[in-house]
Amino acid sequence: MTPRRLTPSQTIGPFFHRMITDGANVLVVEETKGERIRIEGCVYDGDDVPVSDALVEIWQANARGRYHHPMDRRPIPPDPAFIGFGRAGTDEAGAYWFETIKPGPVPFTAARWQAPHINVAVSARGLLDHLFTRIYLQGEPANAEDPVLQRVPAARRHTLIATRAAGAERAVYRFDIVLQGGRETVFFDL
Repeated sequence: MTPRRLTPSQTIGPFFHRMITDGANVLVVEETKGERIRIEGCVYDGDDVPVSDALVEIWQANARGRYHHPMDRRPIPPDPAFIGFGRAGTDEAGAYWFETIKPGPVPFTAARWQAPHINVAVSARGLLDHLFTRIYLQGEPANAEDPVLQRVPAARRHTLIATRAAGAERAVYRFDIVLQGGRETVFFDL
């Protein structure tokens, strides 16, 4: 007779690290067009404790503002060396990172444009649904007119803006994700 095992106490996960493929957080190759940037940060729970088994996924437009998706049929050249999707698991300290490019602006309507941004989905133990947010880049002039960012209360917009590291040879942006509590990142109901 096989011994019986107890059911784990959590209802979901932790299984996210098994879904990660090595190198899935590096979206660029030598031929990729655009300004190279690095996004790095940590995922925290509501008590500011690092979440060591979260999965962070990003998708974005290329440097010219076109998505690598069949529905994006605009007459903007695609970049065959950039698919615009990546995923990273957090480490023991809750940290994640991506090597990517600065995205170009994309349309909101025929007459309005969105500032360069990176779309984010977060999964973690205890979350039954993904959380969706965006990364806007500090110092981007188009942030002031972005129609999505402008709908976020002014006191909360900072949770969507990645801060650029001073003095770095190349652009490195910090974007921490807080799942709940007083410092909670703004999430979108998609």
